[in-house]
Amino acid sequence: MLRVFTLSEKSWLGSCLLYKWQKSLGNYLAVAGPDNSVKIFDRHGQKKNELNLPGRCLAMDWDKDGDMLAVIADRSSGIYLWDANVNKSSQLDSGMRDQMSFILWSKIGSLLAVGTSKGNLLIYNQQTSRKIPVLGKHSKKITCGCWSSQNLLALGGEDKVVTISNHEGDTVRQTSVRSDPGDIQFSVMKTDERASPGESTVSVMVGKKTLFLFNLNDPDNPIELAFQQRYGTIIAYRWYGDGYIMIGFSQGYFVVISTHIREIGQELFQAHNHKDSLNSIAISQSLNKAASCGDNCIKIHDLTELKEMYAIVNLDDETKGLDQLSWTDDGQLLAISTQRGTLHVFLTKLPILGDACGTRIAYLTSLLEVTVENHVEGEAPVAVSVEVEPNFIAVGPYHVAVGMNNRAWFYGLGDNGKCPSWYCFWVSPYPLNVLF
Repeated sequence: MLRVFTLSEKSWLGSCLLYKWQKSLGNYLAVAGPDNSVKIFDRHGQKKNELNLPGRCLAMDWDKDGDMLAVIADRSSGIYLWDANVNKSSQLDSGMRDQMSFILWSKIGSLLAVGTSKGNLLIYNQQTSRKIPVLGKHSKKITCGCWSSQNLLALGGEDKVVTISNHEGDTVRQTSVRSDPGDIQFSVMKTDERASPGESTVSVMVGKKTLFLFNLNDPDNPIELAFQQRYGTIIAYRWYGDGYIMIGFSQGYFVVISTHIREIGQELFQAHNHKDSLNSIAISQSLNKAASCGDNCIKIHDLTELKEMYAIVNLDDETKGLDQLSWTDDGQLLAISTQRGTLHVFLTKLPILGDACGTRIAYLTSLLEVTVENHVEGEAPVAVSVEVEPNFIAVGPYHVAVGMNNRAWFYGLGDNGKCPSWYCFWVSPYPLNVLF
């Protein structure tokens, strides 16, 4: 995999980072360190904006279309918003007096859920500006949660209770767990019978030791799964495919289980991916790939054949270890943060774009790079840095061109590679007209 860029700020040094890819488009990356700010970068590592906060960023999330970033900060009861379409920030008064502790946009609509350190909940409708405060949703701090594709909201708190609420904030289900809940997710368990439509299962990591599966259609019979002690604690888990769960453990183990009732608790795949420790796992549904990180390396598997190692990326210069993995929705970019406050972004998928003229070929070799080669004539390959991520490439005897929408950029090719100047054309949608 090709490293696209590395982000490192002096104010981040020695601290773990919190970051989120823009949903859907993946054009922006929001990063927060210990410096009371959220910095927003484009997909090429260029900083586009910065949100200054009264305290350290506690949590943030992008809405389903990637239009709006919502942020909560320490020492503040406000909600900070950044609009990606107009590159402007604003602040929303939550109306709550207590400290914010949790924030998450709905998967399907414009609803924003905000939890507080005292167990209160706010549901805010971005389209109508309506606020629904729900006091006493939990008796202690709300720490985690998830929206379902039917707009149900599952929340977990320090009171060791998991609540399921509708989009108006009314509790429709509730259950207790043995220890602190974490990483709540909605999904669908495999069953022999025809399942009711929708995500009917809530999964909860309990005390980092067990997985608790709560079926909304059978609330009196929850399932709690325990694992071998030698695996260590649960670091993260992800649902994928037809009711499968991938789990990463602290001692470096990488395990897949099925939620089919006849197979539940049975390991379908197990690998000791990392010798000393595992820090994070990530799944890209669009690529059909899974990644884990630990021991200063990233290991990538193909979900159709987990035993085959698709790629290994070593980061030997990261002496303090790795932290969190995250893919863009389209699977094109994979980010890895480190425990010393840096963030690396790798290219994992590249569009196949190219063209030929005689014996000369041009093809895309990175997001902003086209390579021109002519093996027959014995010419050395020339890497041409381009201005945009192209939708098409063309090459001629003396130029290479890249284009996007109705614009094209032409680069001269000389004896020593690319000429220092380039030319841009705006092409009319009408045929045979070229506008300079």
